[in-house]
Amino acid sequence: MNPLIEQLKKYGPMSSEAEKGIQQKTKHFQKKKNSHLLKQGQILASFFVLKKGIVRSYIYRNEKEINVWFGAENQIFGAIMPMYANKVAPENIQFLEDSELYAISFDDLEDLYKMYPELNLIGRKVAEELCVILEERINSLHFETASERYRNLILQMPYLLQRINLGHIASFLGITQETLSRIRKS
Repeated sequence: MNPLIEQLKKYGPMSSEAEKGIQQKTKHFQKKKNSHLLKQGQILASFFVLKKGIVRSYIYRNEKEINVWFGAENQIFGAIMPMYANKVAPENIQFLEDSELYAISFDDLEDLYKMYPELNLIGRKVAEELCVILEERINSLHFETASERYRNLILQMPYLLQRINLGHIASFLGITQETLSRIRKS
């Protein structure tokens, strides 16, 4: 089955007609490790779900890469600014493993919202979940210690430690690799 449809169905019931509509608009493709799905300054307004693989979103600041988020199998992801504000992406999205993914363009999804009203509820719930994730991330960076951020990362995304290098994890946590090493030893 199409993993994009499987993930969307977690947010609400979907008619078989809506499912067929999504299936017809979904694109399936493979990407190689280290290739990019999106580069800063581009517009790519689509929802994606990885069937296999892992991605990172990062921004360049002061000649450094700062990891913003990670995505793995069975997570819906995409660049927010192109989708919801029709603006260029401030981030880059890179594959950290050979990956297989499914995508639907935001324009196609908007057309399907008009044809199948139940998809509006699903779309709203996806956006609401994204807002919660973003608020939690902001609060984490502002109010948690580095040790607390690391513990929460292990609880929420334990798979990262085996699949992503420590430099990327440290950047995501907003700390140096040396600080991450100290935290891991304690």
